Amino acid sequence: MITASIVTYKESLETLQTTVDSFLKTPLQKKLFIIDNSPENEFESKFKHAEIEYIFTDKNLGFGKAHNLILDKIDSKFHLVLNPDIIFPMDVIPKLIHQLNKEKVVSFITPRVTYPNGKLQYICRKHPTFFDLMNRKIKISKKQIFENEYRNQDLEKSFYPDFIHGCFMLFKTEDFIRLRGFDERYFLYLEDADICRKIDVLGKKKMYYPEAEIIHLHQKGSSKRLKLFFRHLSSAIKYFLKWGF
Repeated sequence: MITASIVTYKESLETLQTTVDSFLKTPLQKKLFIIDNSPENEFESKFKHAEIEYIFTDKNLGFGKAHNLILDKIDSKFHLVLNPDIIFPMDVIPKLIHQLNKEKVVSFITPRVTYPNGKLQYICRKHPTFFDLMNRKIKISKKQIFENEYRNQDLEKSFYPDFIHGCFMLFKTEDFIRLRGFDERYFLYLEDADICRKIDVLGKKKMYYPEAEIIHLHQKGSSKRLKLFFRHLSSAIKYFLKWGF
């Protein structure tokens, strides 16, 4: 049994439908929770399915808090935190589950992630520092960015990064519940970096597994819209006050 949760906010129906269809094709017993933070309830009638529970929040709760809404509902062995803009074949989740079952100290596993054109997304990172976040915005040192993204090692092989971008995080459910999900103080951004730190505190690991592959549309909202940039800045302040600079 696997559960999954998608948090959506004013998402394109076409994009969301593609992601939902990818999950529903997975040949396992499953249930998908769609948590809709949008101002209007436009999607409920579109996702009436025996394996889907649609939750309209009637307000924008933010990413982490919305995912946490279903903490008391999941009784699966594995739980997938899934972005609404992901495309993947039906064998991806079974492959990841097979590997995760062998990794006793791993809390979640993530596959290789590409853009639609096939270019690799560098989702593996070192734990962020204040300089790293500034460097990504204003490009002080390309060498530092490459080192921060583990580009100096073979990304065709599995390993255990400090931090993995949270677009497709397949958890052992017992660990996700033990962590109490995401820290709800982050409205958007860095909640994935934060939960990776919490996993370290548990004495467990995160695994990058490139033998499975997904496509992520990845809209990079905070670099395009001023409001989202300030959301990112707010999250960064909370993160560094909690974990240090």
